[in-house]
Amino acid sequence: QVQLVESGGGWVQAGGSLRLSCAASGRTFSSYAMGWFRQAPGKEREFVAVISRGGGSTAYADSVKGRFTISRDNAKNTVYLQMNSLKPEDTAVYYCAADFSYRNPMYSKGVDYWGKGTLVTVSS
Repeated sequence: QVQLVESGGGWVQAGGSLRLSCAASGRTFSSYAMGWFRQAPGKEREFVAVISRGGGSTAYADSVKGRFTISRDNAKNTVYLQMNSLKPEDTAVYYCAADFSYRNPMYSKGVDYWGKGTLVTVSS
C-alpha cells in the first residue's frame, strides 16, 4: 500500500512559478514510476508528466513541455513538479500518481495509487 500526499499548490499570477511536492508512504516508493495529472473544472483528468523509478527517464504532455520539470528523490520518498511560466490554462487540481509500470504517457487507468490532489490557480 502506498499513500500519496500532495502539497505546494496555491494561487499565482501568470508567468509565475510553483513547485508541487508529493510525499509517499511505505518502503516501496522506488519501485514505482511516478507521475502528475491535472483536472480543470469541467474537463477530464489529463496526463502532465511521468518519471521512471530511478529518475533516468521523463516525459511530458506537449502543453507543459519546456515549462514543467518532474523530478524525484527516492531517499525522501518524494516526487516534485516544478512549474514555471504558468498560464491561466494551467489552473487545475494536480494529482500525484504511482504506477508499477513506466509508461509514456502514464495512463490514468493504469495508475495503482492516487493522491487527493492540490489546487493550482493561475490568474491572468
